[in-house]
Amino acid sequence: MKNNKRVLLKLSGETLSGNGKSICSESLQKVVDEIKSVLSKKVELSIVVGAGNIWRGAGKEIDRVSADKMGMLATVMNAIAISEGLKSNGIKSVALAASGVSNFCETFSQAKADKYLKEGYVVVFGGGTGSPFFTTDTTAALRACEIKADILLKATQVDGVYSADPKKDPKAKKYDRITYSEAINKNLKIMDISAFLLCMENDIDIYVFDFHKKGNLKKVLSKQKIGTIVSK
Repeated sequence: MKNNKRVLLKLSGETLSGNGKSICSESLQKVVDEIKSVLSKKVELSIVVGAGNIWRGAGKEIDRVSADKMGMLATVMNAIAISEGLKSNGIKSVALAASGVSNFCETFSQAKADKYLKEGYVVVFGGGTGSPFFTTDTTAALRACEIKADILLKATQVDGVYSADPKKDPKAKKYDRITYSEAINKNLKIMDISAFLLCMENDIDIYVFDFHKKGNLKKVLSKQKIGTIVSK
């Protein structure tokens, strides 16, 4: 694994949910605790968060473009929640969102994100790419490229990438390392193809791991082999 000074962590919106709430205080604190545990490693940490805890799209009654806009707004809510949770624990943090929500948090720019990261802030990106038809996986890959991240950490609820769903297929094989091309050709549902291509073109490794197991984020950044690396 490369020297990972600048890291982008991709979290699902569901990471924040629990106890019947879209944003659960206990779940938020667990996220904050995991982040707090790695800041002593002098990493420059940024986060892209999804919106599955609040909004997962809609049926025919809402147009796709409008549904995606609603999802982008939901990611802003999650980004603000994480940023405020970090601040309440004494951690410098700022939420930056794609254009259109400037009344709620600062608007993203590459230069602004770079400045905050160098100053020791945890930067939380919301608002998706600012355009419909793009997932937060693609947003994570895009932001990782823009800030010149050394690695993209894909937080999941499984301990890596498998050849099939390990919950359904007991013979599913876990990969310790796999190439972007293999992941695309095998149609492994880790991230969108557009996200893979962005990372491949910019030589950014993707590390897939189980974020929900306490201490795993620290293990990943300590270069312990607990998940799956997707690389060239």
